[in-house]
Amino acid sequence: MTGQKKTIAIVGAGIVGVSTAVWLQRDGHDVILIDKAGPAEGASHGNGGVLASCAVVPVTTPGLLGKAPKMLMDPDQPLFLKWSYLPKLAPWLIKYLKNANADDTRRIASALTPIIGDSVADHLALSEGTGAEKWVHPGDYLYVYNDRAHFQSDAFGWEVRRQNGFEWEELEGAAFKAFDPIFSDALGFAVKMGNHGRITDPGRYVKDLARHVESRGGRFIKAEVEDVVRDNGQVTGVRAGGDTIPCDAVVIATGVWSKPLAQKLGINVPLEAERGYHLELWEPSMMPKTPVMIASGKFVATPMDGRLRLAGIVEFGGIDAPPSRAPYALLKKNVLAALPGISWRKEVEWMGHRPAPADSIPVIGEVPGITGAYLGFGHHHVGLTGGPKTGRLLAQMISGRTPNTDMSVYAPSRYQDHL
Repeated sequence: MTGQKKTIAIVGAGIVGVSTAVWLQRDGHDVILIDKAGPAEGASHGNGGVLASCAVVPVTTPGLLGKAPKMLMDPDQPLFLKWSYLPKLAPWLIKYLKNANADDTRRIASALTPIIGDSVADHLALSEGTGAEKWVHPGDYLYVYNDRAHFQSDAFGWEVRRQNGFEWEELEGAAFKAFDPIFSDALGFAVKMGNHGRITDPGRYVKDLARHVESRGGRFIKAEVEDVVRDNGQVTGVRAGGDTIPCDAVVIATGVWSKPLAQKLGINVPLEAERGYHLELWEPSMMPKTPVMIASGKFVATPMDGRLRLAGIVEFGGIDAPPSRAPYALLKKNVLAALPGISWRKEVEWMGHRPAPADSIPVIGEVPGITGAYLGFGHHHVGLTGGPKTGRLLAQMISGRTPNTDMSVYAPSRYQDHL
């Protein structure tokens, strides 16, 4: 441990906040986890469950500008928009779509790789000795295509992955069938990525990590944080439910709900709620051998404890509107096409909010001009994958160590002048 023992308040008990707490405790600090709902009640519960190290290619790839309007008009495409929300979405959307070019895609991928590129090792290191290890399952991850031509239509994204050090095996025809015969005959090509993995119950995993933090003396407070208390530019506490909770430093890690608190610290992140859906099929009649991304439907099917979780819809509509029905229907239609004959006993639906910054790069680091204020949010589709590394980097910074990663690309200061 470097420097003195501190008390750190962590706002948000999802994977980023809980990971930060675990690593801070290992550095000898006292931690207070504060969350308005409880550990893993948001996106950390409902994500696809894949440790998707290779998911460094953002949604904003070249050509998105031309494709998106057609996708919105096609009910079989996994992109939805609540049209009444468009006026509010427009300023963010314009910034977001400006990144839909080759140079920015490469820049974003190179920024994401240090955060998610070694996710399995990061999760194993985080969970070791916590009682949460049992949920971490290293293994392969498949991208499944109709055929080689379909795969080659994604050539740019795969080249970007190769440039960032990812390697894979291609399975075609009989070789793919031999690996896993349960898929439709219409699916004849797969990319098999090693050194990936899955969490077989993301919600319970994060809850177990939070329980470990409490067992080592960490406090959990169920409350909504309204502000960060400062004295002469130094964090002295957080205000929650009318009370002030004293602390030496604070980490804002509450996903899409981080934006208002960050604004109070002078950081205005263009952040939107990307509404994500999952459908769980309990006691399915068949289960893929590994997590799979079905490229034609852009959805993930992840084997979990007793059920198959389907995820991968994108909808823009803000944080207040109720779930739409169409995304669930599309997930069901797509899985029936990919896994013919699958049946299940019951299904469970979920909708939550991914924190989507306009540049697809998370905000990680200290707020300039305020000693002890740190941000850790904005992981878009890869929060579960990148949570442990983000927490470790924040703990290193708070403990006075210099991370072995160029933190400038994630720095909150890039949004300081956008007020």
